[in-house]
Amino acid sequence: MASTEASHRERGDVASPPREWRRFKFPGSLYRWGGLLLALVFLSYSVAYLNIPLERFINMFGRVGSLVTDRYYPPEIDYVTDPDYLASVVDTIQMSYLGALFGLLMAIPLGWFGSYNMTPSRRYVYPLARFMTMSARAVHETIWAILFVTILGFGMMAGVLALTMFCIGFAGKLFAEEIEAIDMGPVEAIRATGASELMVMAYGVFPQVRVAFTGIGIYTWDVAFRAATVVGFFGAGGMGWYLKRNILQIETYRVSAILLSIVVLVLIAEGASAWARALVAKAK
Repeated sequence: MASTEASHRERGDVASPPREWRRFKFPGSLYRWGGLLLALVFLSYSVAYLNIPLERFINMFGRVGSLVTDRYYPPEIDYVTDPDYLASVVDTIQMSYLGALFGLLMAIPLGWFGSYNMTPSRRYVYPLARFMTMSARAVHETIWAILFVTILGFGMMAGVLALTMFCIGFAGKLFAEEIEAIDMGPVEAIRATGASELMVMAYGVFPQVRVAFTGIGIYTWDVAFRAATVVGFFGAGGMGWYLKRNILQIETYRVSAILLSIVVLVLIAEGASAWARALVAKAK
């Protein structure tokens, strides 16, 4: 009998258990369907209020294809292989690396102070650290670039600082959430020995978040590299400066070549970061 039942199970002949019937409960069902109805009404109102011509989406892809083939094809590949442009690529990589490095170094203590379970003071330090992280994250990296270019002038320094602020807000929140998710058992055991808070972080917290912090650091650099190609458009140097100059000069073939080079570099960076994150995941 058991062998027959096993053979039927392997062939998929055994019927699945019947689904449990449940009645709609008031007012839960009212809230659920009422919320869905309000969302649909708000979406319809927004489309009508903003006067979005939905019918134009049907022909949009054809117009985009015609625009690309008429104005942006073929890309001027010789322009992106020029030594000066390749030097700007190196500048962009260096800018993203320095911005991510400085941002991560500042985000680690902010993540420590901004974690509710490990902050030195939940009344003063915790809200201050959270406010600093939130402030850095609330402002877009392009706004940071414009601000630092206005203060420091055109150049890589403004781009590095803009990416630093961006990485502080991006990584600081992730670091704090990882610390808040740790097991407090080892932490309490080390505290019971009379260890200082720095030793508690070094021996009780860091071993639990080491792999997660490494993955967050790699992902932060990946995002910073993509942002570095944009902040240069606003005067921070690198590839973005070449993109802005050729857009203003309506050099469409060069613009398409620059965009193509940015896509290729982002794909390479994505592959490198994915490979590094896979190595980090195996370290668990």
